Amino acid sequence: MLKQRIITALLLLAVLLPAVFYPVPEVFALVALILIGAAAWEWARMNQCGQASSLVTGGVCVFMCAASWLGGGLYAPLKILWIFAGSAWVVLGAWLLYRGVAVWTHVPRVVRLVGGIFALWVAWIAVVQARIMGINFLFSVLVLVWVADIFAYFAGRALGGRFFTRKLAPTISPGKTWEGAIGGMAGVVACAFLWRYLDSAYAVDVASLYTRLGDNHITFMVLASLFLATMSVVGDLVESLFKRSAGVKDSSGLLPGHGGVLDRVDALLPILPLAMMLGTL
Repeated sequence: MLKQRIITALLLLAVLLPAVFYPVPEVFALVALILIGAAAWEWARMNQCGQASSLVTGGVCVFMCAASWLGGGLYAPLKILWIFAGSAWVVLGAWLLYRGVAVWTHVPRVVRLVGGIFALWVAWIAVVQARIMGINFLFSVLVLVWVADIFAYFAGRALGGRFFTRKLAPTISPGKTWEGAIGGMAGVVACAFLWRYLDSAYAVDVASLYTRLGDNHITFMVLASLFLATMSVVGDLVESLFKRSAGVKDSSGLLPGHGGVLDRVDALLPILPLAMMLGTL
């Protein structure tokens, strides 16, 4: 399993890194579009759609993204969209985690499908606009999620259960602990300070998310980083809720050793519009 995970990760990096660093951002937009279309296909399958319906769902998501691309949406200011999508993630994410797995089964399938396509469409526009803003800004957003996940894993392994007897979300993801979540937040704050220092030390042309946040006030950067770290956990838990409701372990087997595309981007779905909101307002 580990060997398979490593091989898949290397293959993904072999595709994604050249696309990210290619001088024209449209190349990255195309690669991201393929991944988002696959994620939409997975989303339909997780909501009990047949093969044909799942392919149509993926096609609709790709069409929406392509229409936004051709219509100039990738270079347009979309502050209202970031505010709406980010607020929806905060409110609906909190509602879902509070009500638990059972409530999701009572949501009509068409609402689930539309909501999923909308979330994926917004995430695609956000990640492409982040790349257009600059590679440094894009990576500062992506690394935030990776740091939160890595620090949460090691903090949970080392300290899980020592300070909090109750798990973070026992009915949704029994393995996650409060110690892990707090460790992930601490890691993100440390990353923010380090990244902001490196931006200043090397006088980068394009500011990272953390430098943009810190330009208001350093306290705002810390609070915003904690908020984004929290929302990365929410994204992860919400996808776990969806999978538990569907009775599946992975969103698909598209990425051997890693599950599906949704399994890899779940925490990014709320973070991308929220980071664009905080980084551009």
